[in-house]
Amino acid sequence: MHRIPEKIHELTVGQLSARSGAAVSALHFYEAKGLIRSRRTSGNQRRYTRDTLRRVAFIRAAQRVGIPLATIREALAELPEERTPTRDDWARLSEAWRSELDERIRQLNRLRDHLTDCIGCGCLSLESCVLSNPDDVFGERLTGSRLMVESGRKNPGG
Repeated sequence: MHRIPEKIHELTVGQLSARSGAAVSALHFYEAKGLIRSRRTSGNQRRYTRDTLRRVAFIRAAQRVGIPLATIREALAELPEERTPTRDDWARLSEAWRSELDERIRQLNRLRDHLTDCIGCGCLSLESCVLSNPDDVFGERLTGSRLMVESGRKNPGG
């Protein structure tokens, strides 16, 4: 692992990449999207503060669990610029996402548990498919894949 001497307060994009594991192109992308910031030297080279390492780690972890970049940017905007975020700062931000992640986990579990049926069915039957039609909520109005075709109508099936 690349260690950064304590006396270095700013990192080059290469140092940040090596230390964070994020590609230089990803760091440029994060900066363009407003997720991280750099200052420019007189030679127009980027310099990042040390706390950017934690921000990049947070971005990458959030992306791994499917948090959209816009949501990550909003969360990072709440963090202090003048200091490295604390454990409490990170806990407060991640707690806000807990219910969204719990719902996503429930959906993925349902998909996993019924994927074989859906692949075997081939049509994702809206009459009985637990993924497209949980609890057969459309069963009273339509059956089968007709709902997909007719869903643009104001009164499907009627």
